[in-house]
Amino acid sequence: MYRFYIIKRQIEDVVLFPFILLGKLVALLQSPKKEYDTWFFFPFYHVGGAEKVHAQVAQALGNKNCIIYFTRKSHNNLFYEQFVASGCTIKDISKYTDNKFLYFLNCIYRGIIAYRINRQKNMPVVFNGQCNFGYKISPWIKKNIPQVELIHSFNTFSWIRIPFLPFIHQTVMISKVRINNHLQQYDDLKLPSRFADRIRYIGNGIPLSGRPPAKVPGRLRVLYVGRATVEKRVPLVARIAQALNDKETEFLFVGDAEQVIPAELQPWCKFHPFESDENKVRTIYDSADILMIVSNTEGFPMVVMEAMARGCAIIATPAGDLPLHIKNEVNGFLFTTVDNETQLISEGVEYIRQLKNNGVLRHRLSENNIDYAEEHFSIEQFNRKYIELMQSLKKQSL
Repeated sequence: MYRFYIIKRQIEDVVLFPFILLGKLVALLQSPKKEYDTWFFFPFYHVGGAEKVHAQVAQALGNKNCIIYFTRKSHNNLFYEQFVASGCTIKDISKYTDNKFLYFLNCIYRGIIAYRINRQKNMPVVFNGQCNFGYKISPWIKKNIPQVELIHSFNTFSWIRIPFLPFIHQTVMISKVRINNHLQQYDDLKLPSRFADRIRYIGNGIPLSGRPPAKVPGRLRVLYVGRATVEKRVPLVARIAQALNDKETEFLFVGDAEQVIPAELQPWCKFHPFESDENKVRTIYDSADILMIVSNTEGFPMVVMEAMARGCAIIATPAGDLPLHIKNEVNGFLFTTVDNETQLISEGVEYIRQLKNNGVLRHRLSENNIDYAEEHFSIEQFNRKYIELMQSLKKQSL
């Protein structure tokens, strides 16, 4: 099966070679470009958990001698400044690389960028943050130039990346459960064992800005934060709000949830747009008591770390790494199912009522989560591990 992926890629390489060659000729005719220590390839800079992690990686590793390429059209620019804060040179080439009617430009750009990377006198590192373009250029980069990929979950990229694994020197994954999913995939496809040996776990981190204020007793606020993509099942949170039918419990949705929640459920919901200002984000978490996650698939969401650090209890499906961090009546509650939506609604109502009626439990969970976040989610630890990774890759290339 693995051999099929390799043959398919090799056939595609033959077809693409004229475009790659044309791109190299274009780059050759241009004036010499600045050399960079690290070349980052990310799809987007809009709001999202993966994008936030990418921005943090860029801030941990980036400086004026690094460059970031964005290759897909972003839905908004709310995280753009976080990438700018890294000090890296920013290049958005999505108008060339994310246009199906001008796909040949995507292919030419692969040759342009690969040539610029290969011609450097100083050995760079190529960092691919789950970016399709980053995989597509990997065969055209010199084999001695280290390439590293960051994988957030087990999804379509888990299959897209397979034919390009021979060119990846190191794989970073943020979820221990998803590492096991990939190892099983490797076994099923009969991949060489060396690819499994290249996987490294680095958990996400967040800035911790001191202990938050104590939660105010009384009115309860349940929070959903994030994009309203299909796997997040945001309308299900609204259905829980409807079933609870409690005017003293507020359900606040931060993001684009209003677009997907049916009109008949919206009377039980309040909506707030995405926030890029970290102080405003903290204020929202500080005003909430519960973060609810009802996704049918996850890695380990950034919003869970942020909510725990601000003292919110977590009610979540047992997806991805969530069961590794959330224990019943310690950090919050785990639903007993991922797929049974009727059961999710009844359990969600039960857990919220339990927290509303038991102030002692709610306070204990809040304190536990603040302590847990301080111990496990520091950005300093995150930064150190990525710096160590890059240093080891550069040593291997010498």
